[in-house]
Amino acid sequence: MALINTLRNKMGKVTLIVIGLAMFAFIIGDFQKLFMGNPNNIGEIAGETVDNTTFQSKVEEMKANFGGNANMETVRNAAWDALISEIGFGKEFDKLGLEVTSDELVDMVQGKNISPYIKQQFTNPETGVFDKNQVLAVLQNISSLPADQQAQWRNYENTLKQGRLRTKYDNLLMLSSYVTKDEAKAIYDEQSAIAEVKYLNIPFYSVADSLVADVTDSDLKSYLSAHSKEYQVEAGRSLSYVNFIIKPSGADTSAFNTEMSELKQSFKQSEGDSLYARINTEGAQFYQQYSIAQVPALLQNLPLGMETGGVYGPYYDGGMYKLYKVSEEVEDTIFAAKVRHILFKGASDSDEDKATAKADAQKVLNELRGGADFAEKAKEHGKDGTAARGGELGWGIENQSWVAAFGDPVFKATKTGLLDVVKSEFGYHIIDVQETKTNKAYKIATIERELTASEQTRDSIYRAADLFAFESKTENAFIENAEKGGLEIQTATGIGQNATRINNLSEARSVVSWLYNEAALKEVSKVLDFGDNNVIAVLTGITEKGTASVEDVKDAITIKVKNKLKSDFIIAKLKGMEGTLDQIATKYGADATVNTSNDLKFNSTSLPAIGFAPEAVGKAFSLKAGSKSVPFSTDNGVVIIETINIIPSVEIADYTTYKDQKIQALKSKVSIGTNAAIKKFSDIEDLRHKFY
Repeated sequence: MALINTLRNKMGKVTLIVIGLAMFAFIIGDFQKLFMGNPNNIGEIAGETVDNTTFQSKVEEMKANFGGNANMETVRNAAWDALISEIGFGKEFDKLGLEVTSDELVDMVQGKNISPYIKQQFTNPETGVFDKNQVLAVLQNISSLPADQQAQWRNYENTLKQGRLRTKYDNLLMLSSYVTKDEAKAIYDEQSAIAEVKYLNIPFYSVADSLVADVTDSDLKSYLSAHSKEYQVEAGRSLSYVNFIIKPSGADTSAFNTEMSELKQSFKQSEGDSLYARINTEGAQFYQQYSIAQVPALLQNLPLGMETGGVYGPYYDGGMYKLYKVSEEVEDTIFAAKVRHILFKGASDSDEDKATAKADAQKVLNELRGGADFAEKAKEHGKDGTAARGGELGWGIENQSWVAAFGDPVFKATKTGLLDVVKSEFGYHIIDVQETKTNKAYKIATIERELTASEQTRDSIYRAADLFAFESKTENAFIENAEKGGLEIQTATGIGQNATRINNLSEARSVVSWLYNEAALKEVSKVLDFGDNNVIAVLTGITEKGTASVEDVKDAITIKVKNKLKSDFIIAKLKGMEGTLDQIATKYGADATVNTSNDLKFNSTSLPAIGFAPEAVGKAFSLKAGSKSVPFSTDNGVVIIETINIIPSVEIADYTTYKDQKIQALKSKVSIGTNAAIKKFSDIEDLRHKFY
């Protein structure tokens, strides 16, 4: 009993301590959520927090829609866009009372107004015809399908509903588009009124930099402050990096060659070609029947042709080494023939030129029948892309590969050799039938293997990368060690937080994640390994969302500021110069030029010899005929414009065409415009980079 009392007393203290710690942890957790944010939150859309659980649910939904082989970055981006649509647009749909009823959904899936997406999914690929019975069969058996397939169908229907809601929303906005008669008339006037102008142009490059004051940091800051809206940027990171690329070693290549040689011998001796290929291939197509015209290109030009039971290769094709075994020769329903040709075309479509082309073709045909070399004559006379390869067209399929005028005589030929000159819509052809019509086909087994680095090689390359990272603790050491090791230092700028690739590095999320979640400025990373890349990086620059820093846009705004100084210099020099534009140009000097335009329209944005200068167009139409402007600055120089004459548009009775033109323009912008507006006003905070 004494022992129990002792434990009870001590356990009471322990319990108090445990409760105290639990309360402390609870308070700390609330503190983190209140002041540091919930670490599970992946972002915010239109005032609604999106946690990672919600996002992952949407990712799984998108993954089902995309299919099993979809790229995960593509799926995640689609999931995020779907959430923006559902939350951001959802609020707008609710305000307007938009909905898709169950009856409407039934109509979209199996009724009279079936969704194009449903039609696409249930169209017979052989006939190209939509089969409604397939849809009904799926719906009748939906309850007996596996749970994941039932969920996939529900997700699909939800996607249809969201699409229909968006269509309704866009249609409402489109129907609200309205253009008045005065607006239509203004469009007509802009397109019809013409100004005849003369203008003096003095480009900025005519003023040497030494003639204007140096651009100071203060000038750059003032310019950027005044034009901040033009230099808004998203968050970005800059880096330098080296890449220890994983490549097969000489030993790996030697072992692979030995393996392929042994595999080839076993392939020859195998009896079940299809099964053997399926077991040993790394590719998707392991056994297939090919018409003679569709046989893999690597097999079509074998010196001795293909033999049943023969194994050919290995050939390197599309990143894989391939072995082919001809299992069986069969007859197909497809007929093919093999030809080469020489095309003759007239210089024009005139009867005379056509007659000349036909005569030339007949002359060369006679030379060929006399023993001339076909390939050489094709290179000399051919008028299409086959000329460079001696006229070779290869195998063609009957009623498919060639137009009837060309194909019919080929497939009627009973022996190989030259045909009479053939006329088609392309010109006149000399045709050499190399193989007459045949329906020969082959069943071919294929084994594909990729030459990859062994684990030993991968480990060796990783160790070298790890040693480089260990010895490169600072940016200077990073540069020095790269130079010593003969490693190329690559750079990248403006890497966004959701970027998936950096230069030629695809699937580089591990590098991007390090840049945003771990790296400090000038810090050197550990080895960031992904795919066949072992990257060591240095964070060289950080750009926050908002107005760009002076340093980031220094080159661009230096030109702008310098051009402003040059503009002031030119305008000051022009001050007091009077007379015609030609006289002013003479007084100014050699770099001043005078140009004219006799058909300048108000909706133009440029002038010949000047380029983009909408302000000059506006001034031209604002001046009275016979008057000229004061000197003013454009993007490329200083201009004085003189309006010679304004030819106003002629009043017309009906402006409907211009009204419809404007309405169509407004409607075409609805979908893109609403997308941009929703994203802008939803105050989206995207924190996906903290998780992926």
